[in-house]
Amino acid sequence: MLRCCRAAAAIAAGCAPGSPCGRRGLTMAKSKFEYVRDFEADDTVLPNCWIVVRLDGRNFHRFSEQHEFKKPNDDRALQLMTKCAQTVMQELEDIAIAYGQSDEYSFVFKKKSRWFKRRASKFMTHVVSQFSSSFVFYWKDYFKDQQLLYPPGFDGRIVLYPSNQNLKDYLSWRQADCHINNLYNTVFWMLVQRSGLTPVEAQERLRGTLAGDKNEILFSEFNINYNNEPLMYRKGTVLIWQKVNEVVTKKIKLPKEEEEKEVQVTRTKTKVVPLHCDIIGDQFWEEYPGILAEDG
Repeated sequence: MLRCCRAAAAIAAGCAPGSPCGRRGLTMAKSKFEYVRDFEADDTVLPNCWIVVRLDGRNFHRFSEQHEFKKPNDDRALQLMTKCAQTVMQELEDIAIAYGQSDEYSFVFKKKSRWFKRRASKFMTHVVSQFSSSFVFYWKDYFKDQQLLYPPGFDGRIVLYPSNQNLKDYLSWRQADCHINNLYNTVFWMLVQRSGLTPVEAQERLRGTLAGDKNEILFSEFNINYNNEPLMYRKGTVLIWQKVNEVVTKKIKLPKEEEEKEVQVTRTKTKVVPLHCDIIGDQFWEEYPGILAEDG
């Protein structure tokens, strides 16, 4: 069978059966069309840099409206996004940390990662495709009463950060963006849903206001202390690797006993754990120093 395959490969390469190139097998099997590979661009990213792949929902404003997301935050959608991000981390190698808010997630690959020879296209396409397929696959687990009307779209980009401080500043920027957007959306939707303003009127009401002004509107008009809003809304979600203990039931056969017996066994397993906490200050990084470890 192997000889037949080699012969077929030799013929496809333009070699006559029994010719030298045919006898040498697949090592010489090349077609005249292979020159097109020379057009492929070298997209290897720089060494010793943190590789950040950030994906965003495409036209998610329309998607959320058509699927009746709750405003300003829909727990189902946020939890689904986190589930998809956990799946990405579990399926792909070398992701040290991830951060998500709203319809975006950032995945940080280790500085020394050699995954797919550090090809940018591989990083981006694998993350986006794994995330997108997971979104569709797990949709029914979170939106039990809402049918998925059409598959969502996500786009991705890659940015390199040479230093630990650059990376920390990037993640701080995304978390600060989460706070700014959520504070605005919380006030906006309170004005629309509870004060009866139209979206245009709510926008005008908030035009030029600072964070303090928005907090005052929430407290004085709606009796809402923004600092008491869920951390998932205000801080976003951080995904890290942690060792956790799991209790599993195992069947074993004890000496001098004929039947198996069920016993509970505690096992330590490394899992992707979601946190809702501040990552702008130093406390988080002091508590989890292994994230930025050079050999981590």
